[in-house]
Amino acid sequence: MLCIYRDKRFSPNSVEKDQAILDAVSAKFRAVGHEVDSVEEALWQQEGQSYPLILSMGRLPETLRRLSALDACVINTPQGVANCARRRLQTTMEAMGIPMAPGEGTDGYWLKRGDAAAQSHEDVAFFRNKTDLEAGIRRFRERGIDSYTVSAHVRGDLVKFYGVKGTGFFRHYYPTDDGQTKFGDEQHNGAACHHPFDVENLRLETERLAEATGVAVYGGDCIVREDGSWCMIDFNDWPSFSRCREEAAAAIVRLVEHSLMK
Repeated sequence: MLCIYRDKRFSPNSVEKDQAILDAVSAKFRAVGHEVDSVEEALWQQEGQSYPLILSMGRLPETLRRLSALDACVINTPQGVANCARRRLQTTMEAMGIPMAPGEGTDGYWLKRGDAAAQSHEDVAFFRNKTDLEAGIRRFRERGIDSYTVSAHVRGDLVKFYGVKGTGFFRHYYPTDDGQTKFGDEQHNGAACHHPFDVENLRLETERLAEATGVAVYGGDCIVREDGSWCMIDFNDWPSFSRCREEAAAAIVRLVEHSLMK
């Protein structure tokens, strides 16, 4: 088995956490006698030893291209990772009817890079009004970023979720409860009020999206409004699972075992 760590540019403020989940999965396989090699994404080459199973957090275009050419079981699939680019993901969610933040509102706007996952805080920015938003879009274009998404800010509880498709593993947390944060953007929603909502409905919808994108190991964020309705604001491949690492690692092992039996 080969484990490919994510390039550090795609783990802003989270390098150690992202590596830790892959290490936790590796440890469980090694404990039962499996050979596991690990490599940094930038150092991995397609040539050389082949592996029947690859656990990859890689997001670089060249990594995805090389993985696509291999005759191996790859989790997450390179196509699935590509499907998580925000513009493409937004199109998928719209077609599926997944609850999303509206395009217009009165409480500010979020501008997010659409061609790839965030590599810095500048790739996900909040603006209080349309004038500031337009200035932010100009700055994106000055940086060479022409693909982006815009959504209205939604008031409510920010909820972070983690899942492993088809294993029954699904957890959700309120970042303001434990203070774990990547960029500190939780401040825009304030401390969680823990509005009651249908967690099972969220799980079912995220599993449906995981199936549609081809991302079996997933995480994301949603906003739960005061009335219990929710909208998804992020969905991504291979989160850090930092709040439930050992449980998630066990679920990923189950996923791998099931995938290899197909």
